[in-house]
Amino acid sequence: MKIQNPREVYGRTLVEMGRENPKIVVLEADLGRSTMTCYFEQAFPERFFEMGIAEANMTSFAAGLSLTGKIPFTNSFAVFAAGRAYDQIRQGVCIPALNVRIIGSSAGLSDFGDGSTHQSVEDVAIMRAIPNMTVLVPADANETRTMTRAMADYRGPVYMRITRNDQPDVMPEDEPFVAGKPHLIRQGKDVVAFANGQMVSVALAAAEVLAEEEISLRVVNVSSMKPVDEAALVSLAEGMKGIVTVEEHSLIGGLGSLIAEVMRGRNVPQKSIGIADRFGQSAHNYDDLLEAYGLTPAHVAAAVRQLAR
Repeated sequence: MKIQNPREVYGRTLVEMGRENPKIVVLEADLGRSTMTCYFEQAFPERFFEMGIAEANMTSFAAGLSLTGKIPFTNSFAVFAAGRAYDQIRQGVCIPALNVRIIGSSAGLSDFGDGSTHQSVEDVAIMRAIPNMTVLVPADANETRTMTRAMADYRGPVYMRITRNDQPDVMPEDEPFVAGKPHLIRQGKDVVAFANGQMVSVALAAAEVLAEEEISLRVVNVSSMKPVDEAALVSLAEGMKGIVTVEEHSLIGGLGSLIAEVMRGRNVPQKSIGIADRFGQSAHNYDDLLEAYGLTPAHVAAAVRQLAR
């Protein structure tokens, strides 16, 4: 299985798009060597705006650029992109439904060294709640590429969160991105796991373990958190003994909440795996945090076994 880094692929995709479309501009909050917008800065310095540690100002500036016909991509760590600039996103971007793309990098717990102040556990919930906002959580670098390209032609505000660390490819390179569409990654007949981001590969690893126990786990990538094809999600859960949701995000307002909303009134048991009502913390490495917060194949497998009985 090929391993790639989503933020690296994102940065290089921006450069490819910049060559194709002169309307694309990139704004950065003093993190270009981490978000990888440094590649765009090198290629197109006249279309790159270093705004400093000022996400609110960057967002308002991007709104102005969009009104001139530009396609601005703003960049910062997810916790700052969604939280520090919330008022500007709501008032200046989403109310007028402007074509601003907000990229939250180092999402979830992936910035393991910097701790709770830099780890975004609530960004999807914040962005989902704002009218007119599209919310995307790519499963790997391949989907990061196709999403980034799709955003150039998308109408209205978009928020995309990407992780900091290498990820195994789970999506085909040539799979076109369609907003709202969930993707069946692995067929199964006992329990369905709805996952996104890094947790798609975690769910797939759990499926391999469970297969040895003759438990069949269906794995679905729900990378489009808003909009979402509710009928498709319901169809993917039909005939299942239960649903497991897996996300590197708070259990409040994220994927587990979304699936519960969609399945309301349907008699399908659900277990949600995510971050309980708590902040992140520093660790020696990313895997230690995933273990501490119950975001591993073993935790997914345990939840599936309870539903598959």
